[in-house]
Amino acid sequence: MTLSRRNFLAASGVAVAATIIKPESVVGAPANSVLRYGLIGCGGRGGFMTDVFKQNPNYKIVAAADYFEDRVNGIGNKFELPEDRRFSTLSGCKRLLDLDDVDVAVIETPPGFHPEQAAAAVDAGKHVFLSKPIAVDVPGTLSVGESAKKATAKKLGFIVDFQTRACPSFREALKKVHDGDIGRIFNVRAYYPWAAGVHNNPVNNPDEYLSSWYQSIELSGDCIVEQDVHTLDVATWILGADPIKAVGTCGRTARQYGNINDHFEITYTFPDNAVVQFSSMKFVPGVRDEITTWAWGTGGVLETDYFGEVRIRGNKPYEGRAENLYWTGAVTNAKEFYEAIVAEDFSNPTAAPSVRTNLTAILGRTAARGGKELTWDAMLAANEKLEIKLDGLKK
Repeated sequence: MTLSRRNFLAASGVAVAATIIKPESVVGAPANSVLRYGLIGCGGRGGFMTDVFKQNPNYKIVAAADYFEDRVNGIGNKFELPEDRRFSTLSGCKRLLDLDDVDVAVIETPPGFHPEQAAAAVDAGKHVFLSKPIAVDVPGTLSVGESAKKATAKKLGFIVDFQTRACPSFREALKKVHDGDIGRIFNVRAYYPWAAGVHNNPVNNPDEYLSSWYQSIELSGDCIVEQDVHTLDVATWILGADPIKAVGTCGRTARQYGNINDHFEITYTFPDNAVVQFSSMKFVPGVRDEITTWAWGTGGVLETDYFGEVRIRGNKPYEGRAENLYWTGAVTNAKEFYEAIVAEDFSNPTAAPSVRTNLTAILGRTAARGGKELTWDAMLAANEKLEIKLDGLKK
């Protein structure tokens, strides 16, 4: 039997009721104070984020949770966390969120779990630092948007960790574009080839299903949502609008296991006849790894590269650069997240654009997998939900 994620979370107690929030729960934070965070998800990205937070004296890890006990212990040993601050199995998230001294929930789990975990964290009175992508389906994406609004109402911080939006050169270039420096935009190209031959494993039991989460659409969202969302985020940032429709193709050429694809070709139509051409290919030996986006306008062209140049050519040139963005973007997000909480600024501006971007990726994925044109409105009306297979996993 396949259970819905929400039913499981309700049954296991992961959805923490608002009634348990203590009156003294942290809202803001005095200047120079330390935010105590609990890490939910101790895999590769989770471990990386502990290094990001470690170099910032305003954060201290006080608890860790992951389905896999060895991963929890890896983080626990690294930071000398007591045994009663290490939580494993599916209910580990709930037990971590029950801790009164956790101010921030840092969520670095497979994206399929993000909506319920983010909602539970907000209900528990925690600030939320959420990795991208925010969800794998339409209901989950909208849920994260609602959780961010609820966080604002409860005076809690909520940030989505997109690195490009934290880069000074990207920010400056996009400001110039929105000020009209390249004129009316009529075409955007978003491109994400990747050579790494990973995430292609046989699955023989529930634990392997979870550890190989990337190759399951209900856990990762497919490569267009899990990885390609970076370049689609830049595209939607450039245009500042929801797409109207999408049509495209996708397939599995190199992949042997799982139910996701290894390439996508999609054409999006946006307002004012703007078109986004999106191309993604994974696991192609020798291909140059890049995350690039171009935008052509009547007065020039914007060229962005996650790994390098950010510039405008045309009537009003601009030259910038992204330096080690995987690290520097996360560092900036952690810094600005803390500063917003101290200043009691709970506008949480990264949430709404992240919802738009996630839905844009889902629109392209659904159109390509269905083999026919799909409109934004039809996608929202269908409200398709993807179910995680929880049977056999340790509760």
